[in-house]
Amino acid sequence: MNQKKINRIRRGKRTRAKIREMGKPSLVVNKTPRHMYAQIISGSGDKVLASASTVQAGLREGLKSTGNVEAAAKVGAAIGEQAKSLGLEDIAFDRSGFRYHGRVKALADAAREAGLKF
Repeated sequence: MNQKKINRIRRGKRTRAKIREMGKPSLVVNKTPRHMYAQIISGSGDKVLASASTVQAGLREGLKSTGNVEAAAKVGAAIGEQAKSLGLEDIAFDRSGFRYHGRVKALADAAREAGLKF
């Protein structure tokens, strides 16, 4: 593993430890060069309550590319709508050690616009 990935994993571990202490449901983000994934995980960490990604056919429609800021914003809006339908509003944001800019920021902003607070 290269040093960049090791640092990202280390940052992610530290964030997850803090989220575990809070016991709130968390919005977990993962990204690859081609796709964006988002899941809402229960406070105990044992259940996935909702998920959205650019792999899903419904979200992919109308997108030029699945690995850009526009696609990330669409995933954020979708996960926000699912969370509101479950009655979740206040959650923790787990960016998995990824830096908060670009696609991660676009996803978070779209989820906030859909009504989530973190």
